Amino acid sequence: MRRRAIFVAGIAFACALAASQGHATDRATGLGLCAAMARSKTDEPKGDSIGSFLPSYLSKGTKLPKALQNTAFVYDNALAAMAFLACGQVERARSIGEALISAGKRDRYYTDGRLRNAYRSGYVDEKIALPGWWDDGAKSWIEDEYQISTASGNVAWAALALLQLHHITKDPKYLEEAERLGSWLEQLDGRDEHHPGVAGGYYGFEPNASRIAWKSTEHNIDIVAVSRWLWMTTENPRWHRLAQNTLRFVSAMHDDKDGFLIGTDAQEQAVHSKDLWLDVQIWPLLAVPEAQRPAPWNDAANLIDRRLSVPGGYDFNGDRDGLWIEGTAQAALMFSLEGEPKRASTLIGSILQHVDPESGWLYATPSEQLSTGLTIDAMGQGGAFMYHHWPHLGATAWAVLAAMDFNPFQPN
Repeated sequence: MRRRAIFVAGIAFACALAASQGHATDRATGLGLCAAMARSKTDEPKGDSIGSFLPSYLSKGTKLPKALQNTAFVYDNALAAMAFLACGQVERARSIGEALISAGKRDRYYTDGRLRNAYRSGYVDEKIALPGWWDDGAKSWIEDEYQISTASGNVAWAALALLQLHHITKDPKYLEEAERLGSWLEQLDGRDEHHPGVAGGYYGFEPNASRIAWKSTEHNIDIVAVSRWLWMTTENPRWHRLAQNTLRFVSAMHDDKDGFLIGTDAQEQAVHSKDLWLDVQIWPLLAVPEAQRPAPWNDAANLIDRRLSVPGGYDFNGDRDGLWIEGTAQAALMFSLEGEPKRASTLIGSILQHVDPESGWLYATPSEQLSTGLTIDAMGQGGAFMYHHWPHLGATAWAVLAAMDFNPFQPN
């Protein structure tokens, strides 16, 4: 217990330094958060283990909901892999990379190489386990329908993590796997210049998963980054075509008044909403260099300040009901890379006031719950998607990326 107290005190000290001394000490904070992530494990490695997934959420006093108790979301783990790379912990990043590769090759049903949205946390072996729980009343094993489905954006994030691993280690297997994931994404591309963009993926239990008809701006931003990187690395024209097509979609989703729209509906009509979402405003600036992006995109900082700011940072959406720590870290990275390091350090110092003293991870939000204006199943059929006051891998990893000036969308 004394070692844990000393560790948490060190995190708090680094937080105070970051807030008071600025960008020069942000890196120390990033290293501290990396150490906190590295301390998390759910079981011991087996002799035949092939990499590991980190849990997306940790229990805080009371148990997590059953659907999250052993869940490792692909998006969160891709971020964690990149955060470890930013901190120089290459072997820990490799462990997640190996788990992602194994998951794509050893699915219990699919042979097309897709990744699920989530896997069971912990060390993985030849049999890739999906998250779930035993229901005593029903006397059956239960799985969450969203978690076992596939969103194209999550596949793209896994590919980005593998590309970052390839960039740093030069190990060709990571590039090979990123290309395989890129090929899977390519088959969701309608290749129609009048209806550009990649569709949302597949939803539902096998063997009856349905192809998602709507297209997400956020997903297509991710695929812009993946395909541009693959094109730059391999010079294969197929990736140039995919990059151009997804970039056309993202560009078409920009509105001069409301910034980037969330995407299209199932009939491929742009969804205009009175609401606004933070990450979809920020990610295009991270994915596309300033010299290559349309000038109106650069109003993102003013837009989020006007419509999404809350005390300490930014909300997930326009209802301004609380602080979204992950998204505020994204904004910090954007400001740093866009030449405003003081704003970045101020935001990092703000979110680092919300560290769980037990784990050293950042909470998803300091509020008991934070609304997003979205549904949890990505199909508009399930309950509201909310963030809660739980230690969150994604928030912690984004804070590391911001502190270390590590852009997940481009080679660093």
